Amino acid sequence: MRALYNLLWHLALPFLPLRLWWRARREPGYRERIAERYGRYGDDRAATRGPVLWVHAVSLGETRAAVPLIARMKRAHPDATVLLTHMTATGRAAGRLLFGDGVVQTWLPYDVPFAVRAFLAHFRPCAGLIIETELWPNLVTLAHDGGVPVFLVNARMSEKSATGYARVPSLARPMMTSLAGVAAQAEADAARLAALGAPKPVVTGNLKFDTEIGDNALALGREFRTRFGETRPVWLAGSTRDGEEALILEALAARALPPGTLTVIVPRHPQRFDEIAGLLRQRGVPFVRRSDNTAVPADTGVVLGDSMGEMAGYCAAADVVFVGGSLLPLGGQNLIEPIAAGRPTLVGPHMFNFAEATEKALAAGAAREIADARALVAEVAALLGDPARRNAMREAALAFHAAHRGAADRLWTWLAPQLATAIANTAAGAAPRGDVSP
Repeated sequence: MRALYNLLWHLALPFLPLRLWWRARREPGYRERIAERYGRYGDDRAATRGPVLWVHAVSLGETRAAVPLIARMKRAHPDATVLLTHMTATGRAAGRLLFGDGVVQTWLPYDVPFAVRAFLAHFRPCAGLIIETELWPNLVTLAHDGGVPVFLVNARMSEKSATGYARVPSLARPMMTSLAGVAAQAEADAARLAALGAPKPVVTGNLKFDTEIGDNALALGREFRTRFGETRPVWLAGSTRDGEEALILEALAARALPPGTLTVIVPRHPQRFDEIAGLLRQRGVPFVRRSDNTAVPADTGVVLGDSMGEMAGYCAAADVVFVGGSLLPLGGQNLIEPIAAGRPTLVGPHMFNFAEATEKALAAGAAREIADARALVAEVAALLGDPARRNAMREAALAFHAAHRGAADRLWTWLAPQLATAIANTAAGAAPRGDVSP
């Protein structure tokens, strides 16, 4: 199976630049430093000093989740270099915004042996941390073979994903057993990972509960609210995915919201901003784009949030928040951010990527589940018309968030001695530091 996996990768390699070019039409970041994806890193090693601690955050959500962990790493090991890798342009842009020159950023290479070996040999990390679920067979096993301990942290494993891994045990089990350790978000994640062969996972909670709505986000929220109209009811459909916007617009056309209500739609992926603008024009819906940087006229009922990295600001500006990716069977997006902002939070029936957090939030009254787009609009109308209910959900959200914080501390308590050992082994020459010859 491993040989077949590698053969398929090698057959795909010549066509992958075309895929990057296609994605770069709407996200120019995919044009940057393409050679890195093939293991060619130029003089990036010159930017590192001391031991290299590698953190892989595939995209935007994982990059944000890594913030408290990287902060602890830098405090504990000020002489070390944090190497932050990504696979998506949104993740890399978020890393640049969040960490600036405080980390060295690069693309993770494609999961072919020659590129992975080149990556490990070039940067010679003494340990690697993979955030959440971005597991690649060659990456994990070759790092293990080269003496580089790789930890899967803030790990989640849905039942659907576990079933997929279980179908290819000859590929998945060697990868799982090559992990140096696993820190899972919840007991269910830990059980699924252990069943797949991962070393006995510990449960440390979800790093996203340690999300804070910072002063900058609050200031942005106030700026948005001034533009939107401070007395207008505002609700946010955040991180919407393909097909959901059309369902929401159809439901809005069928049922009126309270007079003056402003709907803010923020698609999950930036390559869809123009697509949703076209959808709004096609339906004859007047709208303003966030990128216009103008006040919203009173007779305009929709704002298209065509910006990245500002979701906390949008949440802070809204009276009610809907979490996208959950109306259709797409797994949902992060519901913790609006809850951390104390906003009444609505989710659809398909939150399987955040199943445990959603279940607990619903039980605590911090969130409500709706069945479909029409039920969503009806619930938004009800909440906007009932300040007492909104306030009750706000208090429940803040209490729920406060009760579940501390994952970063628990994770660091487990991880810190293992990173210290990895650094000491590297300094003593006990680890090959990137020697991944077959």
